[in-house]
Amino acid sequence: MKQDGKDIAHFPHRHLLGIEGLSPTEISILLDRSESYVDQNRRVDKTSPVLHGRTIINLFFEDSTRTRTSFELAGKRLGGDIINMSVATSSVKKGETLIDTAMTLNAMHPDVLVVRHPDSGAVKLLSEKVNCAVINGGDGSHEHPTQALLDALTIRRRRGHLSGLQVAICGDITHSRVARSNIHLLNTMGARVRLIAPCTLIPPGIERMGVEVFHNMADGMKDCDIVMMLRLQRERMGGNFLPSIREYFHFFGLDYEKLSHAKEDALIMHPGPMNRGVEIDTDVADDVGRSVIREQVEMGVAVRMAVLELLALNPEYEGKG
Repeated sequence: MKQDGKDIAHFPHRHLLGIEGLSPTEISILLDRSESYVDQNRRVDKTSPVLHGRTIINLFFEDSTRTRTSFELAGKRLGGDIINMSVATSSVKKGETLIDTAMTLNAMHPDVLVVRHPDSGAVKLLSEKVNCAVINGGDGSHEHPTQALLDALTIRRRRGHLSGLQVAICGDITHSRVARSNIHLLNTMGARVRLIAPCTLIPPGIERMGVEVFHNMADGMKDCDIVMMLRLQRERMGGNFLPSIREYFHFFGLDYEKLSHAKEDALIMHPGPMNRGVEIDTDVADDVGRSVIREQVEMGVAVRMAVLELLALNPEYEGKG
């Protein structure tokens, strides 16, 4: 594959359903291609005709302003035709099954489907019923691969590498697809991952994923290079996972006192949207010297441009949709 006269490494997968199973080389291909779009996105003219004539459908069964807008912007900057399907007003609300929806969309011959769904595994099921490439925009508590890639790109640009870094992921691990995708990616790329959360928000047996588990912020954050906070997903909590929000912030909300246990130059991350005063203090979130939260949003567009390009123009599958 060539673009602007340069050879682009081949990504050997039809879909991007998760980070699990990707090799270090495959992850590096995605990150390296994303790098090339960072500069483009900072130019006055941000568009290119890379995906001219290609159709991308954003099919979101869950609300997500950040991810959907990021994919929409990425597709438009590559010159693709973008369709945003509002499930709230679609036939799904009238009783149409996921398979029926897949067959209907398939008949329209799109090149890429970006899908977010509240049920783990739903995106994989849909990918088996369509001819085009499918990108997982988040499925249940399973995976959110492009979020992990943008997090990795942000870290790599600041630190120059991922291998050997100590990364603390703090908060609602149980309900977090972001945590799972990051665990897979960071472990694959040679980083070391610590999880910090109350017992009620740590899934049983998660140590099998190659992580260390802590229930105390001071111990878990000791000498960490990266501190990644997670949103409390109260919409997914069916029971009493927390005594109170105030108590949660006292023990697990990131403030400067807790941050002092990490390295002096530790980077602060959050996938958004943030609950200020719940999982992170406002002053810490807005710390221009250490917080890379806004940079994560910027890297998200570049990563999604790279993923759309590599899947839509995959020579092994091009024209088969």
